[in-house]
Formats: sequence, C-alpha cells, structure tokens
Amino acid sequence: MSIRIKLLLSYAAMLIIPLVIMCFTAVLLVVAFRGDLQTIREQYGAGAHRMFEDQPIEGFLKELKRSANNNPAVLSESGYLSGIDEELSANKSGLIVRQGQSLIYTSPSWENSDILEHLPAFEGLHQVERNAPERIGKQLVTFAHFDFRFPDQTPGTVIVVTTVNPLVNFTQKFFPILFLIGMLVLILTNTLLTYFVSRSIIKPLQKLKAAMKRMEAGDLDFQVKPTSKDEIGELSIAFEQMRHKLQHSIRTQIQYEENRKELISNISHDLRTPLTAIRGYVDGLGDGIADTPEKQQKYIHIISSKAEEMDHLIDELFLYSKLDLNRLPFQFEIVDVHAFLMDLSGELEFDLGKQGVQYASSIAVEPETYVLIDQDKMKRVFANIIDNGLKYMDKAEKKMELRAFMTNHDMVIQISDTGRGIEAGALPHIFERFYRADLSRNSRTGGSGLGLAIARQILDGHGGTIRADSILGEGTSITITLPRRKHKVGEAQ
Repeated sequence: MSIRIKLLLSYAAMLIIPLVIMCFTAVLLVVAFRGDLQTIREQYGAGAHRMFEDQPIEGFLKELKRSANNNPAVLSESGYLSGIDEELSANKSGLIVRQGQSLIYTSPSWENSDILEHLPAFEGLHQVERNAPERIGKQLVTFAHFDFRFPDQTPGTVIVVTTVNPLVNFTQKFFPILFLIGMLVLILTNTLLTYFVSRSIIKPLQKLKAAMKRMEAGDLDFQVKPTSKDEIGELSIAFEQMRHKLQHSIRTQIQYEENRKELISNISHDLRTPLTAIRGYVDGLGDGIADTPEKQQKYIHIISSKAEEMDHLIDELFLYSKLDLNRLPFQFEIVDVHAFLMDLSGELEFDLGKQGVQYASSIAVEPETYVLIDQDKMKRVFANIIDNGLKYMDKAEKKMELRAFMTNHDMVIQISDTGRGIEAGALPHIFERFYRADLSRNSRTGGSGLGLAIARQILDGHGGTIRADSILGEGTSITITLPRRKHKVGEAQ
C-alpha cells in the first residue's frame, strides 16, 4: 500500500470516526432530553413546528395541580380526565386518579395492569413527587404524583405513569460517562492512527538514515531490506542497489589500484632484467674485458638483443594500454577469410618449419566467405598465440595445428600445440595482463605477460571471444570465435 493511500485512509478515518462519534453523541443527547427516537420521528412527521412546542409531562402535571388547587371537583369528571389522558398518551404516559381507596379514572393503557398494584400511597403531600424508574412486569415505568383533597375532603391522588425506554433511562443515567468515553475514543483513535501511520513512515526512514551514516563512515558491509511495498520500500530497494554498486565500484577501484601497483612492479622487473644485462656488458666493454674483436662483437650483439627485448616489451605495453583505453582505432575491412587463412597458414608453415616445429592445417572454409576484421591486428593475435605456444613447447617432437570451420553464425579457429600444457588453476587467468604460469617470471619462457591479454583485447574489439583448453603434459588449444558478418557494428548489412 502506498504512502499516499495510507495517508488518505488515515485522514479519512480521522474525519469519519469523529463524525460518527459526534452523530452518536447527538443522538444520545436527543434521546436523553426528548425521549426515544420513535417519538421524535412521530413528532417530526407531524410537523417541524411540533418539535418545539411545550408538550412535556411537566406541563400536564402543572395543569392538573392547578385544577386540584382551584377546582378539585373537575378531577372527578371523566371527560376532562380523558382529554388530559389523550394528550399524555402521545408521550407514552397514562393518567390515574384515586379518590380514597378507589380508582375513579384509569387510563385505558393501564387497565388490568400490574402497575395498579404498585401505585404510591396517599401521604398528604401537595407537591409533585417523582419516583425513580422501576421495573414492573416487563415494563420500566416511573410515577409522577401529588396528593390533594376533593371538595368533600376525601383524599385524592393524581398519578401520571410514564413508560421509560431502557435506552433512554440508561442514557439519562450514564450520559456524562458515555460522553467522556466518546471523547476518549476520539482522542485515542486519532492518537493511534497518527502513531501507526507515522511509525510506518518514520521507522524505515530512520533505518535509511542509519545506513547513510554507516556509508558516510565507510562501512558498506550491510544490507538494507525493504519492509513494505510502498514508496519507502522502493526507496529502500534503490538505496540497496546504490550501496551494492558503490561497494562494487570501491572494490573495483581497490582492485585497479592493486593492479596498478602490480603493473608498476612487473614493468620495473621486466625492464630491469635486460637493462641490468645491457649495463653489465657496457661496463665490460668499458673496462676492457672484451679485449678481442670477437668478444667485442659478441657483447655488442647481446646489448642489441637486450635493447630489442626492451623495445618489444615497451611496444606491447603501449599497445595494451591503448587497447584498454579504447584509444587504438580498428581498421575494419571485408576480407575473404578463406584467402586470409590460407596466406596465414603458409607463413606459419614456413616460420615454424625453420624452428623445427611440425605444422598441419585443416581449413574447412569455403572460398569467398567474407568476414569483417582488421587484418593487421588479427595477425598480431595469431603471432602472440604462436609465440606463447613456442615458449612452453619443451618436447622433442614439436607440433602445431591450425583448424578453421564455420558454424551458423560464427567462424571458429583453433590453434593447438603439443607443449607442456597449463595447470587447471592457472587456465582461467592466462588472458589477464602480466599473468604468467611460470611464477619465476623467467623472460626466456614467460615473455612479457601481455601477449594473450592483447589478443583478448583485440578480439573484444572484433566482437569475438577467445578461450583456452589444456591438458597438463599433453598440450594446449586456443579457440577463437569471430562473428560471421559483412558489415561494421552499427551499420546496416
């Protein structure tokens, strides 16, 4: 449920509940002071003006009292008494007149009723007395009466019996308590609604605030769980996503920093090795150790070889940096892949043959099959793979094989060797920069550690993939996959 709906419902409840309580209180007040609801409805149905006429029982009692004082004989006239009784019956009351021990007039509504056996006795009191409501049979009634004397001095009593509605009686008796309870319910309802609604909003916000303070202190190892499905829950989810991305970014930054330190360390080590050799041989020439033309020529040749090694390392480092920063443009062109692979295979057969490596090829690609590649950079990929394979080929019988075939959507090229293979733990890392399976970092076998990393970067630029499969002691197979397309990425075919 959204916060908006929660607030609307709470505000509606705060409005409706007090209105209901106020209406209920108003009904209680009306019932308390005007009688039961049926009487009010009858009065209202008879005309609105009658709601305000002076028709309470008190008026009839005063009239009867006045008659008893001025002309008590009239209280024995049935016509007069029946008229008064008809008026009283509108208020669910009835008139009883007693002379001595006899009832000279009894309202038709009370004839043959148990009430006649519970009439108040003559006490000679001339003021109007009102008894508390009492239950007689199944009715709750109240007596209003006064005593007088007829002209012959016979004691008489006028009694007005009124049927009391239990609800009216209860309301009149406990109205202050009911009103107080209504006010308490109103206050309690508003207080509880305000508390629970504010709690459902403030508590999650407090959790987010605490989480922000933890983030401010650099602590990201926690989790914010949404507690609802409203806007605050969505905010919690967004906050958790932000925290996760920030945590990943910081970890990546830390990893980059470690990689940078490792890069500097590796470059320093790889450059120091040939540089130390160059300095040693230069010192040997300066100190006259190379005292014959043959030794001098040998020293110069070694110095040149080490300088070329440094130049190759720096060249690969710059190439990898440009590829990593996407600052090296690719010169894509539509190439007949069959012709490209045949030329490449011929060059490999010639170069590997000079190094005593048996070469074989299987190119299952139809002529005039075209792909979009940068030929120079793809040749660099194959050169790096071949060089890496030759460094670790330690068997007497050296073999290399190139296989190529097409799938529905890709061109697949595999280069296999019979080297010593790669351990399973090192296999996932061989395409990382400066990674060497040979931990001694021997430049004779390990190279710069950038060759396969450069190959992966170039293939990423082509939208292709590269992977390695190896069996320790048997050899390694590098598989290249290129998408089969005749157009540049982003252009229509």
